[in-house]
Amino acid sequence: MLRTTLTAAGYTVEETGDGGRAVAALSEGRFSAVVTDLKLPGADGHAVLRAAIEADPNLPVIVMTAYGTVEDAVGAMKHGAFDFLPKPVDPDHLLLLLGRAVERRALLEENLLLKKEFAERIGFPRIIGEAKALVEATRQIQKAAPTGATILLLGESGTGKELFARAIHQLSPRKGGPFVAINCAAIPETLLESELFGHERGAFTGATAMKPGKVELAERGTLFLDEIGDLSAPLQAKLLRVLQDRTFERVGGTKTLRIDTRVVAATNRDLGAAVAERRFREDLYFRLAVVSIEIPPLREREADVVALAEHFLDVFRRELGRESLRFGPGATEAIRAHRWPGNVRELENAIERAAILCEADVIEPRHLALAASSGGSSDHQAISRVFDLSGGLDAATARVQDRVERVLIERALEHAGGNKARAAELLEVNYKRLLARIKELGLED
Repeated sequence: MLRTTLTAAGYTVEETGDGGRAVAALSEGRFSAVVTDLKLPGADGHAVLRAAIEADPNLPVIVMTAYGTVEDAVGAMKHGAFDFLPKPVDPDHLLLLLGRAVERRALLEENLLLKKEFAERIGFPRIIGEAKALVEATRQIQKAAPTGATILLLGESGTGKELFARAIHQLSPRKGGPFVAINCAAIPETLLESELFGHERGAFTGATAMKPGKVELAERGTLFLDEIGDLSAPLQAKLLRVLQDRTFERVGGTKTLRIDTRVVAATNRDLGAAVAERRFREDLYFRLAVVSIEIPPLREREADVVALAEHFLDVFRRELGRESLRFGPGATEAIRAHRWPGNVRELENAIERAAILCEADVIEPRHLALAASSGGSSDHQAISRVFDLSGGLDAATARVQDRVERVLIERALEHAGGNKARAAELLEVNYKRLLARIKELGLED
């Protein structure tokens, strides 16, 4: 009856008499939708659902259920089914549901991440580009996002890995939950454990109240761990437990807490090499890399560079109220020729600088202040964007040291609630030395 109804409506139908054959068919063919009973010989409808999601995370599955098994059907929806139908099945209701399911699949098949309308609808910056590697990365993200799999984003600094992580969150069933990001390389190791897992009151000097960590704050949402390759061995072990058992303890606590948090991680390091050198746990690597997606560097997206530059210029036109600002031919050529070792972040910074410094309406190469592609190392260019390296070696080194120490001391004091003794412990420095540096850096207030 169902085959006749669906064929008459224009669908091509492949019918199987039991769950085992359905599972086999799903592994061999490509389908637009699955309609299955829950009670089946061979393998039940739950097995068919699992096989469908494994074959294609975007494949919609409609389950049919008799009176008394509605609870099972609801359970199937929690595990990824599109919807369920009570039996006897109303053909009109089935066709309506199937039409919605196929339409939803078609939308997911589109590369929505590259569409302006989609970015505006979900409220985060659009991913711009047509390079083959970028298009493939966005397609992989759309396939993996609706699942619960842990995803590892690989790519150089500045390629926009956090933007892709946010896209994964928005395309997942967890989009209504929080998106919590933490950069594992930007926080001293002594502070990072508490930032990730939280601490109990009295766990250390200055811990005057219980503080939840990022893992806990991301409950029913997504936790984005940037620069995961910088995680220390003890924290790697604690994170592995989170991924394996969905449990953890706060610093200073004895109570085991359970969480429902999806993890997306990112790194610019070669984790495979780190595993081989025993600097990164192999078991954690495999837990993180259930799905690995490579985000291409900007130098491999030559066709996208000018389009991205125009996008950023449009943003800064509106911010600065300079609607007539535009690139001159020389600037466009300079943008196209530069290697962009800092990737998309470097491009955005260069366009912002040019928009601010340009006196007239036409941006010239001098406003971009780009180093020659062949001159200088990418490390030098990256460091120069962060620190003032002018003058002699001693003067430049002193400025860099002051800036780094200021950031670390401010973070330690904040974490310690202003308790300088606890801050000294966190920074692993002598208390008197810390007091002296606080005074020298003008941080006494």
